[in-house]
Amino acid sequence: MERHDEIAWQIGAQADHVAANDAPATAAICRALIALARGDTACGRRIADWPGDVLADAMPLRLAGGLHHLFRKGEGPALGAVYAREVTGQAQIDAIVADVVAAHDAELLPWFDGPPQTNEAGRSASFVAALHWLASRTTAVFELGEIGSSAGMNLLIDRYGYDLGGVVSGPADAPCTIRPDWQGAPPPDTAFHITSVRGCDLQPIDVRDDAAADRLIAYIWPEAHARFERMEAGIAMIRARPVDLVQADAADWVTARLAEPQEPGVTRVLMHSIVWQYIPPERQVMIEAAMARAGAAATAERPLGWIALETNRATFRHELKVRYWPGGCEPSLLGEAQAHGAWVRWR
Repeated sequence: MERHDEIAWQIGAQADHVAANDAPATAAICRALIALARGDTACGRRIADWPGDVLADAMPLRLAGGLHHLFRKGEGPALGAVYAREVTGQAQIDAIVADVVAAHDAELLPWFDGPPQTNEAGRSASFVAALHWLASRTTAVFELGEIGSSAGMNLLIDRYGYDLGGVVSGPADAPCTIRPDWQGAPPPDTAFHITSVRGCDLQPIDVRDDAAADRLIAYIWPEAHARFERMEAGIAMIRARPVDLVQADAADWVTARLAEPQEPGVTRVLMHSIVWQYIPPERQVMIEAAMARAGAAATAERPLGWIALETNRATFRHELKVRYWPGGCEPSLLGEAQAHGAWVRWR
């Protein structure tokens, strides 16, 4: 397969994945990149010459975020008809996207420089379900560390309320309650307590800055109305009381956190969602090795857990897997979830 055909196929696959997650307008915007790559804009050339894996890099979603950002600030108004599904023909959408890109080429080009930071609080539902499950296998007290925290929306895990198939947890006065469409039996109704939540990101977003918050919101797919509400609630919570989020390489940060003293009776947990694909393979190996070493040293008094909600690259399903030491060092597949937490299918 020629490289341009491969890129077109991967863009199409990305669009299919987006459409399967209930975002048809965003999927059509992604497909418009195929035609854009044949044009003469700087953005089109960037697409045509993309050096990496289009899917792993989520390249189409980078530009989709840039286009949404333009629209939100009052530019590229023709995109509104696409987002509202008033225009659905792909040829028409291709033309609209081409016109907007031609008019804002230089402004849109930097959006290709980094992966979309779709920091989604809805994924906390999967984390909390896993903690309910883990609480009966390790201890019911957790210290949490998250890699790829982006703006820290999932670092608010102990401030949200949850209704997971009828299993209710979180503060009674939580300003935001996460209620995914729960499929299957509910998770175990095992109470637990979180003592601390910390996170890192290579490029953390400080949503106390208006421009940074606007950029983060731009990555939300325009069809996902509930996500905007959760994001606004999360931004308000962080502005009221910041989260513990630092700039760091994931492998270095995990290694350093695992080396810290651990309180007896507290399970130390690493968690992450839809970030593993963005971590270079050699850094993945470092994290796995650090967790294996720490797992080998874990005891019933000082357990270790690993919760991952990541994309199965063969099926494109987002799988919730948990490992724990001592005892459950092999991954347990607890369920699957919609990319942004709209539903959870519990196994």
